[in-house]
Amino acid sequence: MKDKLDQLRQEFLQDLQQVHNQTTLHELELKFLSRKGALSKMLHSLKELDLSARQQFGKLANNLKIELQNKFTEKEATLNINQTHSQNIDPTLPGFNFPQGHFNPITLMQNKLEDLFTSLGFMVLDGPELESEYFNFTALNIPASHPARDMQDTFYIDYPNEHQEYDLLMRTQTSPMQIRAMQKYGAPLRAIIPGRCFRNEATDSRHEHTFYQLEGIVIDKKINFAHLKSFLEIVGQEMFGAKTKLRMRPKFFPFVEPGNNGEYTCFLCQGKGCRVCKYTGWLEIVGAGLVHPRVLEAGGIDPKIYSGLAFGFGLNRLAMLKYNIDDVRLFNSGDLRFLEQF
Repeated sequence: MKDKLDQLRQEFLQDLQQVHNQTTLHELELKFLSRKGALSKMLHSLKELDLSARQQFGKLANNLKIELQNKFTEKEATLNINQTHSQNIDPTLPGFNFPQGHFNPITLMQNKLEDLFTSLGFMVLDGPELESEYFNFTALNIPASHPARDMQDTFYIDYPNEHQEYDLLMRTQTSPMQIRAMQKYGAPLRAIIPGRCFRNEATDSRHEHTFYQLEGIVIDKKINFAHLKSFLEIVGQEMFGAKTKLRMRPKFFPFVEPGNNGEYTCFLCQGKGCRVCKYTGWLEIVGAGLVHPRVLEAGGIDPKIYSGLAFGFGLNRLAMLKYNIDDVRLFNSGDLRFLEQF
């Protein structure tokens, strides 16, 4: 893998030397730095390595990403300067306002968290939005009597499911991928799962029927609550600043035991108390806990040998807090006036 990273670096530098205009620079960006470029493919290939190799090469790949982006930016700036000096420009003429695309703030949050966790050796996994009731509920230790299975909360699909005994539904959480990941990759395992979820909500400024989550799972020998706390502290400091503190309070979730709510120091008032944190100084951000033994068994992993931790964030809520957005419905509104702020 190190040889592949070195080869990619050499190819990038050689192609960069041949860039003399904006067209070839754009082609270089598509080839190496785009979402479907060579560097992204290299990062996604890390999931095929074992845990120790992912930790080692994940850091090298992240450093290479930063280096290539910096060299690309330097080249872009040089071309802009040369182009300016090579043209006869009348500075008194009015400029042109070229429209520019914008990322949705949820996408900004997801990209930032993906960059963080891939640098820690995590895989980024994706799963089906149309899900089986087994993976969405039963395998996650959520019994048939649990209120989350009620029609008032879940979008069930009126479609014959002939090959399975379970009904189909639109997933209410990203957690079904925990079971699928364990069944496919076994243990040890370290992965995050971002994605879109659906619940039959009465929409208002704080609730939406379509929302985004990002959750993580770590399976290995002797995983304990200290590991969970360390991961959550890293996330809080990355998202809200180096001085961010974490406190954990007990909370019941069927698929973890014990479970907890993770609360971070309010980044607006620095823990002093304000309207956003309801004058407590804390913001409830994450649900987490140690993976329930029944969930490990459903994933084909022996709970007597392995243990695990899991945590989940609401990306909508993170974006609302980070950018001071007061209405969750704005994310899916398609209103360009909203998106152009980011």
